[in-house]
Amino acid sequence: MSDSIWAVLPAAGVGSRMQADRPKQYLPLKGRFLLDHTLECVLSYPSIEKAVVVLSEDDPYWPDSQFASHSDVIRAEGGSERCHSVLNGLCALEGIASDTDWVAVHDIARPCLRHSDLDLLFDGLGDSGAILASPTRDTMKRGTLQADGSVVIDHTVERDQLWHALTPQVFRLGELRTALERALADGFEVTDEASAIEYAGGRPRLVSGRADNIKVTRPEDLALAELFLSQH
Repeated sequence: MSDSIWAVLPAAGVGSRMQADRPKQYLPLKGRFLLDHTLECVLSYPSIEKAVVVLSEDDPYWPDSQFASHSDVIRAEGGSERCHSVLNGLCALEGIASDTDWVAVHDIARPCLRHSDLDLLFDGLGDSGAILASPTRDTMKRGTLQADGSVVIDHTVERDQLWHALTPQVFRLGELRTALERALADGFEVTDEASAIEYAGGRPRLVSGRADNIKVTRPEDLALAELFLSQH
């Protein structure tokens, strides 16, 4: 692949579901910030030029990251939602990267990413890019919210070709920026970068990735991430 690859890592969220005293990306994990494990994996991958870390303007923890002064890290300011932060990260590459370059957007709270998955992802890129994903193994149910707040089963969802979207998600920089701008202008709810590309008419490929590439969202996920990192 001749075009350059850049990474964008949104890290401006507060992670309220972790019920912690700080954003989840700065929680301790095996003696370091969770975020430092993620950045180590991304920055040590030979094909990635630089990484844009999108942070809150008044982030007090970032200076203590081992990558705060790294020469291959570009800092950008976060937005009100993830999609705005990603767009800010893309704009931070203006004048540095080409619109035809690839950009890999990765959740900062996925510290268990492996280089082997990055190899598969970059080898599997199609015209509309690709995302890491995991085939659904469980029986899936569609629920219906009741007036009393309970949820009952509406129906069983066919799980054949049903996938959990993971990250990184990789697209042409210019195409992703345009797709995000269009979706936001139209008021379309962007749940991930692939949804913006889909809205613009693209059909990204699904590349099967490891199921241990988990996103740390709840307190119990931290112990699971530590276990997976210990197995690397």
